Amino acid sequence: MKAGAVTGRQNGGMAANGWVQCQVGNFHLETHWEIEPGQVLVLFGPSGAGKSSTLRAITGLLRPVRGHVEVGGRVVYDSSDGVWVPTHRRRLGYLTQQYHLFPHLKVAANIAFGLQDRGSPAGRERVSELSGLFQLGGLEDRYPWELSGGQQQRVALARALASRPAMLLLDEPFASLDAELRRTLRRELRAMLAQSPVPVMLVTHDREEALALGDSVQVIDQGRVLVTGDPLEVLGQPGQGRVARLVGVENLFDLTVQERNPRDGTMTCVGQGLRLEVPLDSHISGGLESSGEPDRVTVGIRASDIILAKEDLSGSSARNRLRGQVISVEPRPPGYAVTLDCGQTLRCHITGASLEEMGIQAGQQLWAVFKASSCFLVDEDRPPRTASEDGA
Repeated sequence: MKAGAVTGRQNGGMAANGWVQCQVGNFHLETHWEIEPGQVLVLFGPSGAGKSSTLRAITGLLRPVRGHVEVGGRVVYDSSDGVWVPTHRRRLGYLTQQYHLFPHLKVAANIAFGLQDRGSPAGRERVSELSGLFQLGGLEDRYPWELSGGQQQRVALARALASRPAMLLLDEPFASLDAELRRTLRRELRAMLAQSPVPVMLVTHDREEALALGDSVQVIDQGRVLVTGDPLEVLGQPGQGRVARLVGVENLFDLTVQERNPRDGTMTCVGQGLRLEVPLDSHISGGLESSGEPDRVTVGIRASDIILAKEDLSGSSARNRLRGQVISVEPRPPGYAVTLDCGQTLRCHITGASLEEMGIQAGQQLWAVFKASSCFLVDEDRPPRTASEDGA
């Protein structure tokens, strides 16, 4: 759980939960969710997976075929009971990357737009409170075109929160901002959740953003939930091959189990010029399958878990040390991606300072070093769970 997250029903906050089945043309969406107050559920997946459609179904802008949606302890949609609460009465804050600020209204008026008592002392106090929280003090009398992109984003967030929504829906709200500003706004959003805990559903393609903001991550593809879990586990060492590819695991190798090393808790896997020590899997015999063929596994490793060295670090505790030739060096903000030929292609991430100090360039011989525990086994491939299997 991230710092500042609030569980249960503290400070009057209530959870959001539900499930929906939607049909849009030939596209079928089947998804489910449960979010505690002050927590962020990240929807992660490729374009067209169904992430934005999930948000639209919750808001009522897309009518599901079947489902149940509960926000702030109140059922706003239930297909069995015929419940359908209009969008404007669902107490939702909904924000996209377009912001949709009113150009003819100043900052204070934009923030206050959703307040029924915007002209009252309480309304003005709420605007002042949010202006302070999102560092908009002194900008209240400016129009949107007089603001920077980051300031416009802050105004949009403040407006979405002004009416104290029971749930906050964010559809890639930071996508158009530069990296440093995105980090700043993430911190401000976390600070806001600490003070005013509401359930948050966030759509993003950005792995760093998902790790920074998410209390849990749900990977969606082709309208189905593949996995829901802790961000570090789901995005760092995903157990499914399909998920590993969707979340961008840079190195996936199809290898054969050569031997098991129970004392060390590892096993040795080989294939096409590679020999790796990886965590021991108790379900793998280390010998032959019943068919007489050797056990085969898919091993994943993140590019950021690999250390590059000019010489073999033979005195290191790392069990994997691979010699390879640099194929390419490409910018990958905030650092660089280095690709090695180690018998198979191996992708590594390094900082700009490391690149400069080591003088890395194409054709150079380097050593890739990483621990056995940095490797993980990937199943190829379990079917996704359905809403009905999860009790929806």
